[in-house]
Amino acid sequence: MGKEKVENVVIAEHLTKQYDGLTAVNDISFQIKRGERFGFLGPNGAGKTTTIKMLYGMSPPTSGKLSVLGLDVRKQVREIKKRIGVVPQETNLDTELSVLDNLLVYANYFGIPKNAARKRAEELLDFIHLEERANTMVDALSGGMKRRLLLARALINNPELLILDEPTTGLDPQARHLIWDRLMSLREQGVTIIITTHYMDEASTLCNILVIMDEGKIITEGSPAELIARYTSQEALEIRVIPDQTQKALDILIPKSKSYEAQDETLVFFAPSADELLKTAEEAKLKIEYVLVRRTTLEDVFLKLTGRRLRD
Repeated sequence: MGKEKVENVVIAEHLTKQYDGLTAVNDISFQIKRGERFGFLGPNGAGKTTTIKMLYGMSPPTSGKLSVLGLDVRKQVREIKKRIGVVPQETNLDTELSVLDNLLVYANYFGIPKNAARKRAEELLDFIHLEERANTMVDALSGGMKRRLLLARALINNPELLILDEPTTGLDPQARHLIWDRLMSLREQGVTIIITTHYMDEASTLCNILVIMDEGKIITEGSPAELIARYTSQEALEIRVIPDQTQKALDILIPKSKSYEAQDETLVFFAPSADELLKTAEEAKLKIEYVLVRRTTLEDVFLKLTGRRLRD
């Protein structure tokens, strides 16, 4: 299909990946349209990174169909790699080269002429605020700078599709927000972005479509706002009462709530108006030890669907 501008840049049908009898991705199907910012959320071991690696040809599917930019990942992976950019989870920069040389060497893989490559590399270093570090060796960079350099490297070939696997893990807030700003400006240029993250605020900020995965399967899909509306409500009331009044609180507040969760000794009720729930609790003379009225978030949805147990 060459460089035909397909509407769906990714089409996955019954995609499955197994390792030594372990099913890491279990019969998932999804489509990603051109220009979307598509996010994969899920606890550790959910299958997010395995899915991402299949998308950029690092790990071939065990079964199912997968096309990227209209190309079959099994048969045309070289053509796919020419047209995409990847920021992997691990930092795999060449530590024996300078910041600028990392970009120039990578540009050579795509056959970009030297003069054009240098111009593009300098533009990208300015884009990620590393222009003053062009001649610095990679080992001397902070973690945040290395992640920004990985983003610049992924953009050296002007990709149609940018794939990022947990791009801001371990970064301080300033570095995270700089990367968010850069990604949002790419979004405005029409670059399709696929991202895995375990930061709910990152997913809400960057993505207009999300899937939540658990145990190798997709359990839901939608925009952040749609998922919040579907599984919780607009507001949440967190309340903790004295132990012998817990059942009374449940009896009074559950009928007026869309749903609720018990988080140790704290009860969380979801409803259109948390203030109305609190008023009901106060009128019932509940002895309240702790209370918080807040807006619901994507994290509420995530924990509701995947649970609170720790994952290795």
